[in-house]
Amino acid sequence: MDNTLTETAETALDPERQDKAKEYARVQRRLMLADLGLGALYALVWLLSGATFWLRDQVVGLTHQPLLVVALYAAVFGGIYMLLDAPLSYYGGFVLPHRYGLATQSFPSWLWDQVKGAAIGGVLGLILLEVMYALLRASPNWWWLWTALVMLLLTVVLSNLAPVLIFPLFYKFTPLEDEGLVARLTRLAEGAGTRVRGVFRFDMSSKTVQANAALTGLGNTRRIILGDTLLDHFTPDEIETVLAHELGHHVHGDMGKGILVQSALTLGGLWLASLALEWGVTAFGFQGIADVAAMPWLALVLGAFGLVTMPLSNASVSYTHLTL
Repeated sequence: MDNTLTETAETALDPERQDKAKEYARVQRRLMLADLGLGALYALVWLLSGATFWLRDQVVGLTHQPLLVVALYAAVFGGIYMLLDAPLSYYGGFVLPHRYGLATQSFPSWLWDQVKGAAIGGVLGLILLEVMYALLRASPNWWWLWTALVMLLLTVVLSNLAPVLIFPLFYKFTPLEDEGLVARLTRLAEGAGTRVRGVFRFDMSSKTVQANAALTGLGNTRRIILGDTLLDHFTPDEIETVLAHELGHHVHGDMGKGILVQSALTLGGLWLASLALEWGVTAFGFQGIADVAAMPWLALVLGAFGLVTMPLSNASVSYTHLTL
């Protein structure tokens, strides 16, 4: 290799920043392990203490309507965990990024984002839980297959709707006014074989100093989004290079491949969960595989499966947007 190129590359990298980045990654890994440990301990306490049966009996005492039973149990079980996990979420999501100079968001703004995220996640999670328990009751032998198909459909629908319904809840999007850059990026997208319905700027600087570009949406919501941090601090050539990376994922079909791999993992996890639920009826005394008291056991099994398959899952999400 040319010595000049080697020296240039070495000079371009700031050793202190590299050390900070490694340190930040180490702390994040520790927080992830702490979060996983807390979740596992929480589910085990519910199972082994008998609290899960007590809560089920209390909920059933209030209503025998299956949809309400699932909703009330999930609200208590999930709500308590959110409170217990709040300190870790606060440290990992707010304190740590500010400590390493990555975040610009105020605490009230961050907290409001958490509330919105919890509301969206809660609604989607409850819908999925209700569908899954309805399938557990209606098709105890094949519920895992139908649930996996529903999750695949939900993934596709959310991929289409997220740019117009969900993202705007967290960022302000405006059409990019630089017509020359818009034309340049649109031509690049068309050259990669995809049509976009616009190029948008979003206020990423309100939350972070990081820069981001993405190709989001499906069909009529397909669009290019550029963080203002990228637009304000990078040249048009550099911005085009960043977007070319994103379009490279499109050209290679990485998004489709990622969805297929994730769907296969989901199917495998749910199939194992079906076996675990049948075993749990005998081991823990559940009234059946559709017993809401088995929810902590279901969460524990799926969590363990997710941890084991995490390397493959992470590798499949190669279409994730590039962050600088």
